[in-house]
Amino acid sequence: MSLFKKDPLQIITFDAYGTNTHFYLRGRALEDESINLDRRNIFSLLKNMWKRLETDEVKNTEIEVRLPNGVILKSKTDKHGYFKVNEKVEDLYKLINDEGWVNFEVAYADTSIKRVIQLKNRFPGKILIPSNKANFGVITDIDDTILQTGVVSILKWRVLVNTVFKSAKKRLPLKGAPNLYNLLHRGISGENTNPIFYVSHSPWNLYRYLELFLRQNDFPKGPVLLRTFQTFFIRKTDGHQPQKQIEILNLLKTYPKLPFILIGDSGEHDADIYKEIAELYPDRILAIYLRSVNSRKRMLRVKGVYDNYKTTPVLFVEDSDQAIEHAKKMKFI
Repeated sequence: MSLFKKDPLQIITFDAYGTNTHFYLRGRALEDESINLDRRNIFSLLKNMWKRLETDEVKNTEIEVRLPNGVILKSKTDKHGYFKVNEKVEDLYKLINDEGWVNFEVAYADTSIKRVIQLKNRFPGKILIPSNKANFGVITDIDDTILQTGVVSILKWRVLVNTVFKSAKKRLPLKGAPNLYNLLHRGISGENTNPIFYVSHSPWNLYRYLELFLRQNDFPKGPVLLRTFQTFFIRKTDGHQPQKQIEILNLLKTYPKLPFILIGDSGEHDADIYKEIAELYPDRILAIYLRSVNSRKRMLRVKGVYDNYKTTPVLFVEDSDQAIEHAKKMKFI
């Protein structure tokens, strides 16, 4: 923020999901720090990282979501500027575009705010409503599954190094990953439009960075579900489910007739979370793909988790080609 002039206000919506009768959205109200993701010099990258982490949130403020059919949904930001809309809304199918997304606008409800509001207080948002043509959904990790991040490193230092010193446009996906996800998205017919849900342990502060990475590398569009920065450095919670597990369970409950493929890595807690979910929903999880990481100790531990496990097909993969071969045998693609 300038010493003499307050930054304008903005609203960031996080692509979310819903059904014909269920609207679910998350977002955040913030001051606009003018982060330029196209800049690649070291000074700009450091400056961008500082702005992402040192956010000036807009607390306890009324937010409106305006649907194309005139319906207005209301929410309120919390002390960190986050808001959530979780409402029953009829006939959302009538509002979807050809790709299965419902587009809408989000705005500050109080138009008398004495601050400059970007985009004339009309911020775009969208939620995905899976097509009836979908045979299954894909729930995938991002960190060390499609993007090398170092999220398993001690104190998460590699995540910070990779994010600070590499722009989203310079980050490369793991080899073959975009092809794998597009094949799964298109499915066995080539036109199934199976939904892809990206679920990560990364904080919401990195949402636009990760969204740009996915778009830049031609991954299928899909909701990106992260967690708050306040819990980023907490490795274990006192008896509470990890946020990733909560998000996955919410998806299973939201789409009770849709089976899922789970994709993750063997470096953090994906193996444990996925096994527990598969045991809770044995008829809903079609397969589990776990990408191997460069840690013999972790690989031995994770393979031990699945010793004598028969509930769901589990494949440890070194590269995307192995997952593609298995998916073809299972007639997923």
